[in-house]
Amino acid sequence: MNHLGEIISLIVAVSWTITAWFADKASRRVGAMVTNVLRLALATLFLGFLLWITIGHPYPAFADGKTWLWLGLSALVGYVFGDFCLFNCYLYIGPRFGQLMMTLAPPMAAIAGWILLGETLSWKSVLAMAITLAGIGISILSRDSGGKHFKLDLPLKGVLLGIGAGVGQGVGLVLSKIGMQYYADTLPADAPSSLEGMLPFASTMVRAIIGGLGFFTILLLQKDFGKLRSAVKDPVTMKYASIITLFGPAIGVSLSLMAVRYANAGIASTLMALTPVLIIVPDVLINKKKIRFKEIIGLAVSITGVALFFLL
Repeated sequence: MNHLGEIISLIVAVSWTITAWFADKASRRVGAMVTNVLRLALATLFLGFLLWITIGHPYPAFADGKTWLWLGLSALVGYVFGDFCLFNCYLYIGPRFGQLMMTLAPPMAAIAGWILLGETLSWKSVLAMAITLAGIGISILSRDSGGKHFKLDLPLKGVLLGIGAGVGQGVGLVLSKIGMQYYADTLPADAPSSLEGMLPFASTMVRAIIGGLGFFTILLLQKDFGKLRSAVKDPVTMKYASIITLFGPAIGVSLSLMAVRYANAGIASTLMALTPVLIIVPDVLINKKKIRFKEIIGLAVSITGVALFFLL
């Protein structure tokens, strides 16, 4: 099917929009680290159950050492390093500029894909990427600007953390693609036929296990384990965590790995980066926020860029 990877990437962007909406609520309630531990722990259980009923094994069956190595690296780079930088950059430069820094992920994915996988982009794809990212930037920079004048005065630490978040997500996506390639290549002849289709979900389980252990280690080092115990007993937090798990690691991340199997990593990452634009919709419908003219322009530019991926 033509453009299958691009279509899946758009579904991922919608899934991550739902995730971002509820992750913000959960993080404000119990903190970012606790939220990440909960979502990855629940994702491991959910994916284990899913694999059990589809392939007969409640774990990533037939994953060899190289598969665990590359997928584990992708989890440490994308989940632990990337998300740790992202949530902490919010403290210094706020979510609006934090999301702007995340637009570094697609070019980082494209560069990493070129270095590690030999992937190349046509000038048409580069043009579509640039237009899409420009639209995202216009939408983000228009939010909460407050006055007629815009002043860019950001602390260096926040900027560096934001850059780290974008690099982590982009490079982590490419590392996961390498891990899945190793996984697919090492499947024995007697492997369940359904495992091929479930490969992204099995790969996500590996990443969830390693990423969850990484965040749990950080939580212990920060001596915040008590917050985790309290969060588990809070039904509202667990409801948010369950929604985040379903649309984040379970569906969103698994489909993102599926997307990079069928599309260039840079293109897939660009389409997934539409979340900051898509999140305008629930802001208007649920929070009753007024949409600004610049946001409409940004949305229109982003949609134009997305359309170019399918038309060029």
